[in-house]
Amino acid sequence: MSRFLTKLEIANATDKDDGQWVLIAPLVYQSDVAGQTFTVPAGFHTDLASVPRLPVVFLLTGDTSREAAALHDYLYTEHPVPRAIADAVLREASAVTGVPAWRRWLMWAGVRLWGAPHWL
Repeated sequence: MSRFLTKLEIANATDKDDGQWVLIAPLVYQSDVAGQTFTVPAGFHTDLASVPRLPVVFLLTGDTSREAAALHDYLYTEHPVPRAIADAVLREASAVTGVPAWRRWLMWAGVRLWGAPHWL
């Protein structure tokens, strides 16, 4: 069963209010979609959900499922799975944290459509 095995523990990564965070403890997620367990290490930097700050877009998808967003940032940084699986894990992990289906779909569609430039 997919689930987070630890809680997200983050702190502001800078002295500014710029949306940059650092994990202060590992975040562990067990994924059925990927068939493996991921560990986002302490010290990993994330901006959580990289959603455009356009009012309607942010209102619909921003600041939701911080755990899933931090995990997805890690997957996009380290590439332990193909991009399509990383995006599916975002949707799966969002479901685990209680994000409504319509919002999970919007988040998934957003990363599928506009996430490629961030898959470095």
